Amino acid sequence: MKAIVVEQNGPPETLRYQEVPDPSPKAGEVLVRTTLTSLNYADVQARRGGYEAGSLPPFIPGLDAVGVVEALGEDVEGLWVGQRVAVFTAGGSYAEKVTAKAALTYPVPPQLPDEAVSGLTALVTAYNTLTWAGRLQKGETVLVHAAAGGVGSLAIQIAKALGAGRVFGTVGSPAKAEFVRNLGADEVLGYEDFAEKVLGLTQQQGADLILDSVAGEVFNQGMQCLAPFGRLVVYGHASRQAGTFETRPLHRQNKAVIGYSSGHYRRSRPELLRPTVEAVFELLKAGKIRLEIGARFKLEEAPKAHALMEQRQSVGKILLYPQAIPYNT
Repeated sequence: MKAIVVEQNGPPETLRYQEVPDPSPKAGEVLVRTTLTSLNYADVQARRGGYEAGSLPPFIPGLDAVGVVEALGEDVEGLWVGQRVAVFTAGGSYAEKVTAKAALTYPVPPQLPDEAVSGLTALVTAYNTLTWAGRLQKGETVLVHAAAGGVGSLAIQIAKALGAGRVFGTVGSPAKAEFVRNLGADEVLGYEDFAEKVLGLTQQQGADLILDSVAGEVFNQGMQCLAPFGRLVVYGHASRQAGTFETRPLHRQNKAVIGYSSGHYRRSRPELLRPTVEAVFELLKAGKIRLEIGARFKLEEAPKAHALMEQRQSVGKILLYPQAIPYNT
């Protein structure tokens, strides 16, 4: 089969489209013929090297895929050959075929096209940062950083669907602001002095829940506009910098800083993700949220896709197709 291989850590050009052996499902796994896979920023960080969840080269990147079950390993129940599924992969998903644990394989409802469920990592991360980690309550004010990205664009919509009050988003360029407003954001801000702006918009109360995938200075500012009893959820370090904070305001105003990683759940408690997947599939079926597709590439064009993501010019999800790109989906 064909796959994208990271031969060495470095720029997008280190992604090589080449022939690799077909994978075989082990006990408790399924083999899936890939229809499409999505890019996640974790893929970029893994390719660069030094990312917490990255593998040593050579490796096939990719965290999730949509496709059709081609073979079942021993002891797999409730799934069958020919079934359309979305999966968190056991190996890299930038490939024509992937294996996945049965526990991380989810039948796709017939009402939903492949692209609707293609960003499984983003869908699960957006939902769980708001609910499990963020403990969102109806009427609360939510601030979503990187609001035009794969997770952020979904978090804006899910927050509204779950009854949030006002939802703010930050973006890195004015060109992305209209996109985020169309998702339902009440206010769209740039990163410069956003804490002061959030306080001004909330009569100095701040945001009840902040979702932060950037960290660094963005985290530091976020702590300045986190409301009493507020929660700040850190689920990434796109800035490649750590944030810092004082502990005294936490206990004085009942604030909380919480970490979240879908990857850690996949590795350590995979069974806990199924209720979330079912919940986001229901939101998709009801039309309450939609996965925004920012760009589509053939699998062999993965270097171009990575370059686009690194340039921070894309919005929504970027998809890779092992076969022809069905633009009419």
